[in-house]
Amino acid sequence: MTGLVISNLSAGYKRRSVIENLSLSSVARGSMVGLLGPNASGKSTLLRAIAALGDSTGGVELNGVNLKSVDRRKRVEMIGYLPQTLPPASPLVAYEAVMAACRAVRALDARSAEEAVETAFADLGISHLALERMNRLSGGQRQMVGLAQVVVRNPELLLLDEPTSALDLKWQLAVINAVREILRETGAIAMIAIHDINLAIRTCDQLAVISDGGLIAFGPTESVISPEVISRAYGVSARVEYCSEGIPFVLVDHEAL
Repeated sequence: MTGLVISNLSAGYKRRSVIENLSLSSVARGSMVGLLGPNASGKSTLLRAIAALGDSTGGVELNGVNLKSVDRRKRVEMIGYLPQTLPPASPLVAYEAVMAACRAVRALDARSAEEAVETAFADLGISHLALERMNRLSGGQRQMVGLAQVVVRNPELLLLDEPTSALDLKWQLAVINAVREILRETGAIAMIAIHDINLAIRTCDQLAVISDGGLIAFGPTESVISPEVISRAYGVSARVEYCSEGIPFVLVDHEAL
C-alpha cells in the first residue's frame, strides 16, 4: 500500500501522555496535510512520534513500510523532519550547512551532491543565501535554510513543524508553493503543523485538526472546516465565509461562550 497510515498512535513524556490512540486513514502520495490545533494540543508531539523520535506506541506505515521495523538510518532516508527550532547560527555558510545534511543521508558523488544542493536552494528561491554565513541570517532566512536541509535529502515524507512561523506573507506562500511543487514532482507526502487556518485551507489537500491529543476531524478542507470544529478545537465562535473564488475562510468573532 502506498501512502501514509497511522494506527492507534500514542506518545508523550515520561509522566504525561500527549497523543492518545490517534489514527489517520491512508494519506495518498503527493498530498499535503495541514495539521491544525491550538497551542499545546500535541501537533509537535505527533510529528515527532511519526518520525520515531522519542517513545511512542502504535503503528506508522509509509508506502507499505512499517517505520518502526526499520533501522534509524533507513528512517532518516525516508523521513525529513523540520522542528520548530531554527538551525544553529554557526559560522558555516548556508551552502555548507545544506551540503552536510545531504551527505549525511544520500550516497552521492561530489557533482551529484552539488547539483542536489543547488536544486534545493533554487526550488525554495533562496539561491542568494547560499554563500551567506548562518550567523548573519535572520530567523526567517535560517528557517528557509533549515527547510533546504530537509528538501535536499529527497525524503518520502516531509514533517514540517510550523515552517512558515518566522516568515512574512510572501515567503509563507513561497514555502508552501515550493513544497507543493516538490510533492508533485516526487510523489512525497508532507504533513505541516500550521497556525494560520486560512493559509492551510487555501494550500493543503487535507486537514487534520487535533485538540488535547485527540483527532477532532480529518479529511478534505470542505468536510473539515466548520464553526463546530473550530469551536471545539480552539474554544472560539467563528464563521466560515467564502471569497469571490469560492474558497472558504474562517472569521473569528469571539471566545466561545
